[in-house]
Amino acid sequence: MSNGSIDRRDFLKGAAATVALLLTAEQAIAAEGGAEAAVAGPPVKIGVIGLGQWGKEILSNLAKIPSAQVTAICDTYEPYVRKGKEIAPNAATFADYKAVLSSPDVEAVVVATPTHQHKEIVLAALQAGKHVYCEAPIAGSIEDAKAIALAAQGSKQVFQAGLQGRSNPLYKHVLPFIRTGVLGVPAQAYGQWNQKNSWRRMAPTPEREAELNWRLSKATSLGLAGEMGVHHFDIANWYLKAMPVAANGFGSITAWKDGRDVPDTIQCIVEYPDGVNMMFSSTLASSFSNTYTLFQGNHNSVLLRDKRAWMIKENDAPLLGWEVYARKEQTMDMSGICLVADATQLIAAGKEPGHEAETTPAKEAIYFALENFTRSIRENAKCDCGPLEAYQAAVVAVKTNEAINTGTRIVFQPEWFELK
Repeated sequence: MSNGSIDRRDFLKGAAATVALLLTAEQAIAAEGGAEAAVAGPPVKIGVIGLGQWGKEILSNLAKIPSAQVTAICDTYEPYVRKGKEIAPNAATFADYKAVLSSPDVEAVVVATPTHQHKEIVLAALQAGKHVYCEAPIAGSIEDAKAIALAAQGSKQVFQAGLQGRSNPLYKHVLPFIRTGVLGVPAQAYGQWNQKNSWRRMAPTPEREAELNWRLSKATSLGLAGEMGVHHFDIANWYLKAMPVAANGFGSITAWKDGRDVPDTIQCIVEYPDGVNMMFSSTLASSFSNTYTLFQGNHNSVLLRDKRAWMIKENDAPLLGWEVYARKEQTMDMSGICLVADATQLIAAGKEPGHEAETTPAKEAIYFALENFTRSIRENAKCDCGPLEAYQAAVVAVKTNEAINTGTRIVFQPEWFELK
């Protein structure tokens, strides 16, 4: 698809394709991730660079993946290294990422440092011949994101970005479901990330506290739009199969007036072709309703909440024919039809997917993303989120954050999304 238009034919292919997809499609992925064969070969030897809150989450998930072996952990802050050692007791410890890259016991690295530090580390890792998993957004500027993406494209190593929604089995399953036309005419999308959290971290010295609180300064942070919204923007790019044409937004500091200059509350509109807009709203003042992504059309809406998804039908929507199998739940004060990623396997076993007591995946999306990284390395296969998708999501995040900070509408140039 071109950047200039959302191809409505992709959304209007009829109910027959939808029924085939939900009940017999090969794309259906088991909720536990067991449908795929185990990754062949020895575990990938991985070094984790950056052991903050998310870095520890990454370590915890790597410890559960048979195809991964953490052989090195690295952070400039020694207390973080000690905590990391509790999760990965057999890993060598480092304070300098360059030592990790020179280690023969490291095949691949996960870069989970602050966003503005990604470029230097990723480029050095690729140059050292290491496979790279880089957390999202991959950089804090378009220039840095392009440098990373171009280097990754020109490398023989696997590069995967931490936009883990693309590895979520449920999201993968719902994607072709959306493409069959279940929405009808797509009208709008909505993304939200709410969490009562100051983002401020305490430290024993002012210097270390400034380092830890990089998210609170515009000089080093893309704010809520870049650090959290990037995942929602990427899902919209993916599901709508288009790049945005413009963005505008607003931000304010309402709850945490502690000297920061990054807004703790934002609202923005990311405009896609054909008048389809995505609104993203986020606040650190309240946790109400947490996080979700919603796609709405004139026939149906689809709501995604990490491990759960629902379709909400309009009263005049065409009958799809499979509703008899569906379990229904109240969601957003409406009756939602549960969408499950393992419908095909359940039916093959003589069960009705809509009536199973529980179909929620036990593993987190980050688990599937990291496992996909190891699979791509061992099988020399395309990963779920490569350099181009990572770069395009970064462009949307950077420019949307700029629109919020300036209070202006920014028109996106098509060439911004090209890697050349």
